Amino acid sequence: MKRRAKTRLRSPPAGKSLKENRPAIPPNQTFLVSGICLFLAAITLIVFSQTFHYGFINYDDGAYVSENAAIQKGLTLDGIGWAFTHTLAANWHPLTTISLMLDYQLYGLNAGAYHLTNVLLHAIAAILLFFVLKELTGTLWRSAFVAAMFAVHPLRVESVAWIAERKDVLGGVFFMLTLWAYVRYVRRPFSIARYLLVALLLALGLMCKPMLVTLPFLLLLLDYWPLNRFDKLHETKSYLSIFRRLLLEKIPLLVISALGCVAALMAQKNAVALVTDIGIPLRISNALVSYLILIGQMFYPSRLAVYYPLAAHLPAWEVAGSVLFLLAISAGILYFKKRYLLVGWLWYLGMLVPVIGLVQVGSAAHADRYTYLPQIGLYLALTWGIAELFSGWPYRRPVLGLFAVAVIAILSIASFDQTAYWRDSESLWNHTIACTKDNAVARNNLGMAFMSEGKVAEAIGQYQKALEIEPAYTLVHFNLGAAYGQKGDWDQAIEQYQKTIELQPDYLPAHNNLADALLHTGQTDKALQQLQEAFKLSPKSTMVCDNIGFLFLRTGQINEAAAQFEKTLEMDPNDLDACHYLARILATSPEAGMRKGPRAIELARKANELSGGKDPDIVNTLSAAYANAGQFPDAIATAQLALQQAAGSGDNVTVNQLQAEIALYRENLPVRDSSLANIASH
Repeated sequence: MKRRAKTRLRSPPAGKSLKENRPAIPPNQTFLVSGICLFLAAITLIVFSQTFHYGFINYDDGAYVSENAAIQKGLTLDGIGWAFTHTLAANWHPLTTISLMLDYQLYGLNAGAYHLTNVLLHAIAAILLFFVLKELTGTLWRSAFVAAMFAVHPLRVESVAWIAERKDVLGGVFFMLTLWAYVRYVRRPFSIARYLLVALLLALGLMCKPMLVTLPFLLLLLDYWPLNRFDKLHETKSYLSIFRRLLLEKIPLLVISALGCVAALMAQKNAVALVTDIGIPLRISNALVSYLILIGQMFYPSRLAVYYPLAAHLPAWEVAGSVLFLLAISAGILYFKKRYLLVGWLWYLGMLVPVIGLVQVGSAAHADRYTYLPQIGLYLALTWGIAELFSGWPYRRPVLGLFAVAVIAILSIASFDQTAYWRDSESLWNHTIACTKDNAVARNNLGMAFMSEGKVAEAIGQYQKALEIEPAYTLVHFNLGAAYGQKGDWDQAIEQYQKTIELQPDYLPAHNNLADALLHTGQTDKALQQLQEAFKLSPKSTMVCDNIGFLFLRTGQINEAAAQFEKTLEMDPNDLDACHYLARILATSPEAGMRKGPRAIELARKANELSGGKDPDIVNTLSAAYANAGQFPDAIATAQLALQQAAGSGDNVTVNQLQAEIALYRENLPVRDSSLANIASH
């Protein structure tokens, strides 16, 4: 019996090409393709350009950039190592972290520049999507329309206008590059180098956002259509055998995805643990409903919000209706037997699996940003379906062309309007409250926005409304305590901090703030007890050590305060507060045995360097250290600099203090600070 010739997995039978089933694009279309790319870039910039004037918002932007000391060291070798060995906001995405470090290196805390980077990355992703679809399917205008839909749909706003979602747009670029590399690997003669490029790009994408773990399964779908590898190999193999071989081909990629899953779960273990009380039935129900909601938002993107609260329960009719609707769509796709419909539908369903809530992270029901890559599948299915539906109509080109222009125009206007809500935290959370119901998270964050603007009464009102919705919301009790403290109502502050500790006994900031509130009401012993409890919770916390030192200063226990600041510096020699206050003690203490001239100067210089030389209190301490060492010309010059800084900021208390100290220095007299007990509260 004649042996059957072997067919290589990556190559078509002799004389045939995997490109045969693709519609041919007319030659010499370089100008047209360039025009489409320019259009995609232009429309993306137009829709999102207003973000270039926006600032940071009070929802993860602080953790990612504006309050993150590691990011604000800029791009260094140590920083790159930190990115790979630490998590950022309960996520391990080192490339995202490094990109933010690079932004800080270039722009500092200019928020508009971070927004610009996001917009540019999104534009690049849209252009790459156009090229990938054109290469996959051989169609020009359908690919362009899908890419334009991806670029300007209002559901993209959250991913682009939110600095903390850098992981979406950067991950999107690597997602498109992985698809492009895979097409080259399949369509060209087999090359291990091309396969390794696919694996590398997948790994880099996972280092931007772990949601790309489903990408190997998407590649299997693309094998079915439009690459049509099943058909080409069916000449010598059964479909089941082909599937096994194609799946075997993906094993290295699946291993990379599995490692990405492990890294994501390890990074998010605390976030997952916070919602272990969310039962599996509710998770499944919410996932089914969310699949349908996100489809509805694709067709009617109205009342979009940054946070959708997870309901305590979902009505049975809503869950059942979602199941029936999803089954009806699936049945219709199977009935029509159109490959692009099946691939597009499974693209959407499959890519949402990691974020749809089956493994619940956080307390949101769903999010607009989750659709960033999954909904490309739906755009693909609808575009190809409409094109085929009107394929025999003689007027299809002008009519479908006008329809496409109208759709892109409407979506662009809607996205422009939606982007406007991201201009600041107050606007964003007011809009979220208007679009959702019983949203305690939005109320809390709106309260925080009011606090940052000095609107304490308005903040307290929002916190109280949040507690009406969710009485056991730990962070709201803590924030309400801080608001009462800002107002000077220390009894109410103490009550809220105590409630916070009842709900979460290991919440370190609550112990610290409760100690401060107790100290303001003269309850020194109880304040020290709280700080000692905090020290037990976190014995390596420099913040706790510093606060114990502050307490000793306020109660006149100077020796004990100095010893406490020394402990802090043993843990972190660059702790700003410990350097500053210990330098002040060593330079100005009335007790001769406590004064150490050279050490005081050394610590004061370090504190001044760490603060950027712009804090008049620290510059004042440096002048006092010079005077203590007998260096009075240096003391006068430094004190005059501090005087200018204090006067420029309107700090009259420090101005008066410095004028008195400069008079002493001119008499060659050092400062002997009998008010050390007050400097920690200054």
